[in-house]
Amino acid sequence: MIREFFLGFIRIHILYHASKEPVYGAWLMRELARHGYETSPGTLYPTLHALQREGYLTKEVRVIEGRQRKYYRITDRGQMVLAEARERIAELVHEVLEEKEGP
Repeated sequence: MIREFFLGFIRIHILYHASKEPVYGAWLMRELARHGYETSPGTLYPTLHALQREGYLTKEVRVIEGRQRKYYRITDRGQMVLAEARERIAELVHEVLEEKEGP
């Protein structure tokens, strides 16, 4: 159950970073680990593919040092979802972390 919750957080992280600059899998794994999410390629790449299939990311293949690297960038649809997620995150943070206990 906890894995499902964190997968939602990971998806939002991916959209956020892809909104700032094109991102690729190995970089995302390091960035997510920095935030405490230990992801394997078996989790990350299906997530990236799903976000692309759902229309939230686009993929561009670049050759870097003779190897193909897939870069992901957010789409307009992804931007809309990210904006909605931000609103819901703000509401959730307010309710869960800032709510005062009643009398």
